[in-house]
Amino acid sequence: MNYIQQVYKGKNEWYHWVITILLVLFGWQVIGVVPLTLAAYKNSDGFDDFVKAAENSFMSTGMNSNLLLFLMILMFFVGLIFLFIGVKYIHKRTVTSLITSREQIDWKRFRFGFLSWGFIAVLSIIIGILLAPENYTWNFDTVPFFILVAISFLFLPFQTSFEELLFRGYFMQGLGVLTKNRWFPLIFTSVVFGLLHGANPEVEKLGYIAMVFYIGTGFFYGITTLMDEGTELALGLHAANNIVAAFFVTTDWTVFQTDALYIDTSEPSVGWEMFFPVLVLYPLMLLLFSKKYHWDNWLVKLTGNINKPSSLNENYNILEDIGTK
Repeated sequence: MNYIQQVYKGKNEWYHWVITILLVLFGWQVIGVVPLTLAAYKNSDGFDDFVKAAENSFMSTGMNSNLLLFLMILMFFVGLIFLFIGVKYIHKRTVTSLITSREQIDWKRFRFGFLSWGFIAVLSIIIGILLAPENYTWNFDTVPFFILVAISFLFLPFQTSFEELLFRGYFMQGLGVLTKNRWFPLIFTSVVFGLLHGANPEVEKLGYIAMVFYIGTGFFYGITTLMDEGTELALGLHAANNIVAAFFVTTDWTVFQTDALYIDTSEPSVGWEMFFPVLVLYPLMLLLFSKKYHWDNWLVKLTGNINKPSSLNENYNILEDIGTK
């Protein structure tokens, strides 16, 4: 069975999907927000200050940046737990089937995706600093930095895993079964993934041209998932990307404002770094993965039809025969 067909292992009436999505939204955007809201209110100077802070991602409350990052991650962690609950107890299938088509999660794939993209991300930042050192200020502060590193490596993967398993997992699998093909889930989840990042301050500063990067990244993760028949590589890629972004360079206008090694003091602008990953690095990474994991039948795997496996039909018929005897 391929990755999208894993859905057929569970219950898939329309109400199973609606209940699970509502459950995830409740966990993510209601329960998960409570600790962040309480901490922000405690650090605010009255209700009016709290309201203004909420409009600015609570940065203006003066809350410790590491605490703020942790509480933001906590929202996604709660959402991830509720997603697992929905898959296991509402859809009645395993969490593994949400993650991969393999019998077990291939952690070697996760590790390879993480290390390969982590190396490229760090190298790209170093090259950027060497090319324009006047745009960067050294910001190392021992205790806050190492707390940030700990939070990044221990907890940020929960945030990235939630996004991957919601978009490249739950939604891609569900839409694949609904539309009976692969191309629509790939396009839809990639575009929506990018559009949801439209609320990031980067888009406000750079304009909607920044959506090229976010939507392109969505396609990169989606293609990787479909070609590899699982999310392990995408999970590693996404985790490495956000971890490096959190502890290496920060600015006062990005979604992650942290105690990173460097502060980028340059004026926000659309440059080569916006398009280089989408047009050069992502295709090269896909080529690397295809060689390492022997990907083939690209057209079929990215646009082919999705049908209910005949083996499942046979199993159901056997069970029905047993039940009538």
